[in-house]
Amino acid sequence: MSKNKLKIRNSVRKRFKVTKTGKVLRRSSHLRHLRRKESKRVTRRKKVLKPMTGKMAIKIKKMLGKA
Repeated sequence: MSKNKLKIRNSVRKRFKVTKTGKVLRRSSHLRHLRRKESKRVTRRKKVLKPMTGKMAIKIKKMLGKA
């Protein structure tokens, strides 16, 4: 049994989601205000969760204790 228990970062837990297969999903930015400048098509596409790849996804998994 491990001596030290890894603390999960709550700020990361609120912003990202890890799927069962291990993919890290993120939300798009620019969805809060000043949205009438963008087309409805763009705002609809931004609502979909997007997968992350690379080093940042690995770091986020470590922060969540899923690596």
